[in-house]
Amino acid sequence: MRTIEELEAIKALQKEVEAHDKLEMKLNWEMLETREHDRMDFFHYEEGELVAFLGLYGFGSTVEVTGMVKPSERRKGHFTKLFTEAMATVKELGFTKVLLNAPASSEAAKQFLNKQGASYAFSEHQMQWHPGCLEDGTGFTLRKAEDKDLELRTRLDIEVFGLTREDSLATEGRITNEPDTDLWMIEVEEEPVGKVRVKREYGQAWVYGFAILPEHQGKGTGRQVLRRIVKEQSEAGYTVHLEVEATNANALRLYESVGFRVHHAQDYYTFHLK
Repeated sequence: MRTIEELEAIKALQKEVEAHDKLEMKLNWEMLETREHDRMDFFHYEEGELVAFLGLYGFGSTVEVTGMVKPSERRKGHFTKLFTEAMATVKELGFTKVLLNAPASSEAAKQFLNKQGASYAFSEHQMQWHPGCLEDGTGFTLRKAEDKDLELRTRLDIEVFGLTREDSLATEGRITNEPDTDLWMIEVEEEPVGKVRVKREYGQAWVYGFAILPEHQGKGTGRQVLRRIVKEQSEAGYTVHLEVEATNANALRLYESVGFRVHHAQDYYTFHLK
């Protein structure tokens, strides 16, 4: 588990990088703050100050990589050193797919990724709800997920998000007991047809894993569920956010119809281990 001092140093570096580069980093804080061991994070200090950081985030057989360097300490090889160490760890831990994540507007990140031979895979929009008049969602019920729902949750991951069964089970196991998180099953006429997770942190409510079975899509259930979640979280004082793959036109239209707007974008690159 990361120490309070380490987490504060990461936050300070993130704040400086975001202010300097005018972007938003995606550091998966819900995972950083609950690390089970220290092998997933890499640090470089100069005179006691954290100047470079790289984090690994495992999702089943896939590992996502993100990091940052203090603006005044760039082009000194700090991040290349951390990246080399991290890729050795990725091999040892047996991950089979590596995705490098960077803000879409970061030219420094693109230069590094191109130098490493990484190839562009996809982009993800981070969206934020803009307050407006919103009716409460109806025609469904939300209930807390239970152990008996694991098979359906896995099926939703496979059919809606394209995950493998192995990756789904790993992800569902990780998120089941996350703090400050609601994991809901969506039911229509007492039949479970979907799931959604809401994670609250730092005054923000993030909607994750929102999925409706394909045979129940196109009936307006997703829009109704989203309306209720947004209404409840915003009335509780949270700003409401979600992420969606840029090419998912149907999901984008749904979110925009409820009042979400694109706030930032993250690019993902595939890296092939040597």
